[in-house]
Amino acid sequence: MKNKVLLDKKAVERTVMRMTHEILEKNQGCASLSLIGIRTRGIYLANRLQKKIEDVEGTTLPVGILDITMYRDDISKLKSPVIKRTDIPFDVNNGTIILIDDVMHTGRTTRAAIDAIMDLGRPKKIQLAVLVDRGERELPIHPDYAGIQYTANPEEEVLVRLSEVDGKDEVVIVRS
Repeated sequence: MKNKVLLDKKAVERTVMRMTHEILEKNQGCASLSLIGIRTRGIYLANRLQKKIEDVEGTTLPVGILDITMYRDDISKLKSPVIKRTDIPFDVNNGTIILIDDVMHTGRTTRAAIDAIMDLGRPKKIQLAVLVDRGERELPIHPDYAGIQYTANPEEEVLVRLSEVDGKDEVVIVRS
């Protein structure tokens, strides 16, 4: 079967813009908001949301980078985990953190990310924004903002490609 394109470049751009407006509407602007992108593609989505919010509100929000490797519940199964830099150059206490990832599936990555953030301080609120919500949760965690929802079959993989990493923007379904 041929790969199925869920979002092309223009659709990714529209989706990020819509998510920007949803974030601003739900939070009544951007006061006390900070963005944290989960490695790898969550970082680039966080940067895109930051730019869109700056275009709309005229305010540049702080952006952090989060590596969740050491917080994974399956780390003991990994042969040689690669730990990359976490860089959160702002105080997470008492603010609203928008946690950003590309695809939400089981909820385990989000749980690990929340644990990592809580080790840094105590935010007033953590909200979750994902480009694709593919369902099939194993934990009771759901996104506050989802670009699209797609219930993938077990033999399907949802791939988010972003120009910063992959040379082009798209979301595709690949059958294994």
